Order: sequence, then C-alpha cells, then structure tokens
Amino acid sequence: MNKLPQTPLLDKVRIPADLRALPESELPQFAEELRAELIDAVSRTGGHLGAGLGVVELTIALHYVFNTPDDRLIWDVGHQAYPHKILTGRRDRIRTLRMEGGLSGFTKRTESEYDPFGAAHSSTSISAGLGMAVARDLKGGRNNVIAVIGDGAMSAGMAYEAMNNAGALNARLIVILNDNDMSIAPPSGAMSAYLARLASGRTYMEFRELGKKLTSYLGEKVDRAVTRAVEHARGYVTGGTMFEELGFYHIGPIDGHNLEHLVPVLKNVRDNCEGPVLIHVVTKKGKGYAPAEAASDKYHGVNKFDVITGAQAKAPSNAPSYTKVFAESLIQEAREDDRIVAITAAMPSGTGLDLFGEAFPSRTFDVGIAEQHAVTFAGGLATEGLKPFVAIYSTFLQRAYDQVVHDIAIQKLPVRFPIDRAGFVGADGPTHCGAFDTTYLASLPGFVVMAAADEAELRHMVRTAAAYDEGPIAFRYPRGNGIGVEMPERGSILEIGKGRILREGTKVALLSFGTRLADCLLAAEELNAAGLSTTVADARFAKPLDEDLVRRLASEHEVLITVEENAIGGFAAQVLHFLAHQGLLENGLKARPLVLPDSFVDHAKPEKMYVDAGLDNAGIVRAVFAALGRSETVRPARA
Repeated sequence: MNKLPQTPLLDKVRIPADLRALPESELPQFAEELRAELIDAVSRTGGHLGAGLGVVELTIALHYVFNTPDDRLIWDVGHQAYPHKILTGRRDRIRTLRMEGGLSGFTKRTESEYDPFGAAHSSTSISAGLGMAVARDLKGGRNNVIAVIGDGAMSAGMAYEAMNNAGALNARLIVILNDNDMSIAPPSGAMSAYLARLASGRTYMEFRELGKKLTSYLGEKVDRAVTRAVEHARGYVTGGTMFEELGFYHIGPIDGHNLEHLVPVLKNVRDNCEGPVLIHVVTKKGKGYAPAEAASDKYHGVNKFDVITGAQAKAPSNAPSYTKVFAESLIQEAREDDRIVAITAAMPSGTGLDLFGEAFPSRTFDVGIAEQHAVTFAGGLATEGLKPFVAIYSTFLQRAYDQVVHDIAIQKLPVRFPIDRAGFVGADGPTHCGAFDTTYLASLPGFVVMAAADEAELRHMVRTAAAYDEGPIAFRYPRGNGIGVEMPERGSILEIGKGRILREGTKVALLSFGTRLADCLLAAEELNAAGLSTTVADARFAKPLDEDLVRRLASEHEVLITVEENAIGGFAAQVLHFLAHQGLLENGLKARPLVLPDSFVDHAKPEKMYVDAGLDNAGIVRAVFAALGRSETVRPARA
C-alpha cells in the first residue's frame, strides 16, 4: 500500500477560511500538497482523476479569493470537484469516495454547505448560477456567484441559453471557462495574463465606462457602433467576441496553473465587475501526474491504481463488457449495410463508438454534449433513408426526451436507440442510474422497447434494430460485463414482440425483462427445491408486449412475478395493464411486480444494490413466498 503523502501546509487547512489565512507566497507549495493528496486518495478508491488534477490551482485560487460558502461556487458536472471537497471539510472522508456510505463522486447539496448545487450531468452551472444571482439581487444581497464550466460542457445548448439570459439581465455573475483542451506556450501565456490583469483592473473598467458615457452623446446608433467596434477589437486579441455578443465581459485566456496570474485576476473581477463576466482559464487534464498527462482519456475515470507506476487494477472477467459487445455487433452489421451510421453525444469510448469510429470514421458522428441535437439530427438522417444508431446512456437520454417524442416518435422515424448504463451503475450513484428509460419510452405509441438478458441477446437486438424500419426502436443493457454465455457469430433477427420460455413449471411464473434473468433462473432452482414448480420466461420486449406469453403465464400459474431493473411504471405496468383489461387478475392470480425502489439510491457496489432492492435471487424467492403467504426461509442460490 502506498504511504500517505507528506502535507504540512494542507494539514493546517480544514475549511477555506483556513486557506485564506495563508500568505499568498505559500500557495504554490500548497497546490503541490493538494495534488499529492488527491492522487493518493483516488489511487485507493478509484474515481475521476484527470479533471480534478487539472483544476487544483484554480480550486485554490477560487477559495482563496472568494468568501465561500457565502460566495456561491458551482462546479459544472462536479467530477472535477475532489480538490474542492478536500478543502471544504471533507478531507477526513476523501478516501471513502464513491463507496457505500462515503462521499459522492459529484457535488451534492446534502453533503456540504460548500456545494450550493448538486451536479453530475453537464452544462447546468450557468443556469443555476444565474438563478442564484437573481435571487441574491431580489433579496438585496452582495455575495458573488461563480460557475466553473469546462470547454466540453460548453458544447451544450443549455449553456448558451443561460449566457444569453444572463447577458440580457446584466446579472452580476462570474463564469470560469475551464479550457482543458488546449495549451498556452509560455510567451503567449505571459502576454495573456498581462492583458487579463489589465482588462479586469479598475483603471480599465473605469476608462471603459467613461468611454461609454462619451459616446452616448453621439447618439444611439454611433454609440452602439463604437462600443461594438471596441469590443470586437479587444475580442480579436483575447478571443472573446462571441461571449461579448452574448453580453459577457470576456477576460483571458490565462494560465490556469499559475497562481500568480489567477489570484490577481480573480481579485480584480471580485472587486470591479458589476455585470456578467467570463474568465477564460486554460488548464491541462491530469496536470502534475505523468501517467494522467500522457493519457488523459484513460485517466478521466480510473479504477484503483498504483501511484508509482500508474497501473490500474482490473477486475478479472471471462466475459466481455456489454458496451464492447454492442460496438462489435454494430460494426458487424455496418459491414453488411452501408446505411448504418452511429451518433454519440461526447461519449465515444463510454458507448463503444470509438471502436465503430475506427472502422467507419465517415459514418460516426460525435455531436458534443448535445443530446437534444443528437436525437433530432438522427431524425434528419432517418428521413433520408439512413439507419442511425443514437448511443446514449439511459440517464443522459432523459435530456432529449422532448426530441424523442416530438421529432422521432410522432413522425414514426426509424431511429435506433442503444441505451447503455440501464439500471444500477454502482459508484456513480443516483445521477447516473438508468432507472426510467423503459417507463418513458414504453409510454410512447409505436415505440419498440427491448432489454437484453445477456450479451448474446444484446447481439441479437443490435441486428434486430438494424433490420427494423417501421419506426423507433430501443434496446437497453447495463454497465459492466456479461455473464459469460456462448456468443453467436452474428445476431439473429428477433420476432418483434415475442418473448421466450427458458424453464417450464406449473405453480410459479417468473417473467424477466433484462439482465435479472440469471437471478430468476437461480431463484427457480430454490423454489423447485422447496416444492414450487417454477416457469422462467424472458420477455425481451416491454413494447409491444408478448400478450400470448403473458396470458399463458397468468392462466397456468398461481403466482406471476415480473422482474425488471427499472422504476415503477415500466415493464410491469405494461403487463398489469394488459392483465387487468383481460380480466386475468380476477381469477385468483397473485401478480407481483419487482422494480427498482421508488427512491434515488446512493452509490454502493451493484451486488449490494440488487440485494437491497430485492432484485437478487433471494429477493425473488422472498417475493414468491410473500405472495403465497408462506413464511419459510430458504437458502438463496447465490448470496
């Protein structure tokens, strides 16, 4: 085990007020210690590393200059906020990151008063910050509101909607654009720092206001023309013309790792600016840790790793990940059909489309963090006869629901939706849990909704979606690895709306939708051992529902248990709706739905989450006994 780093300065700081008591000359050494603490902590827990390393100096400067928590500091996404957590009273728990009962991997309002807004999805910080700034003004306050947003998150339209609104309101709001996708050579870095200090200083600000007063005497048209000319000239030097057009005063770019540059600029903005300001700060992902600097993509999110070598621990598995199975299956289908194209919203590696992109670069589209655009863009492709696959995590697809409804479903466009991270996601917690997609998609007329029971079924569903041209179709699959089933060379085209029976019985029917099927089979073994003859079926489709299968299970069994890794209102709702209208609930059938809890479940190991939710084999057995009014306990097939 790695030894804890030596951190004499950091040891003096529990909260930002302690940091502000340090002399400014000690901040560079403090940054080294904070970076070492971050690396050691994440090496023991896993989590997001590169982004946090990139904002160490920025985090220090913000807490040093601003009076947090009275001044509101909002981290967009929040995955870069580990240094912030260390500085805000949570250092003693930093090595519990993403563990059950430990710190969240993102900002969380209930965790600390220094987290004024919870975040794990991107591009929300400016909107939230503007709301706080307007509320402050309405209440007569004078505190500062600072939103830190990455250049990747600025690819989302919501960020510009917020900036446009902030500019129109002329709200006193500070936005830090953390640009970690470029670097500054030393000469231009020094020059940009000088220009930033000059532009943010009182002298320049007062001269700017005087200029506005003078040109106002020349008439509105001349005044506007002169003002725009000056700002365009300044924007040509600093690169901020677009932000100026949105009503923001632009400062930078400045070196985000140089505290001698950061601190004076932040002080000037704090003391002198009255309207919306954007400070362009350039940082480097993984800064200060060589393995992370060399491979920022691999060190964005990490498993536990060795600090010396950077080698990450890998959990042994003989089965491929669902994401990889999807990618390889899609590549296989695309070789047979040149109309297949793939779309991702800034998650090529997370969705497996980086592999598709290597095989078919001209047929792969990364639209940035713009899920709404991704869906409607796919709709446009579909109208021209192409076969778009829009690969988006379940939790992120929620952001494009209006487009799914209005632009795809109503028009019956054949857009394919591979939905990764369906169900529990372990350490990423409630913000990334894919709990609702079956509910919100199966409620749409004409939408085909599938769920893969294992990696082989996923391969079948990729081919089925590729062949289906009647309207929108979706298939969901979880995070992590498959269960090790034998894989077909190529997927088969499934009959739409037809499930399958894997085990026949007479007393109890377990109807699974998705990857809980393996636990249903284990539960069936225990139930049969207890004298309860059990049928196990895989629904495959939530919509259209296999009505013949459901009718048979309901008519021939005393107990019917539906099992799914989705919130209330999903597959079970479809089944119970059908049973009620068929009168099949009136003949003594004991129907029980097993779904995800009606709560947002905090992070833990997935195995523990299934146990707590009653979706493991033991929970299924208990549900059967409860339906029968039996109190016996049996040993579950898998603990």
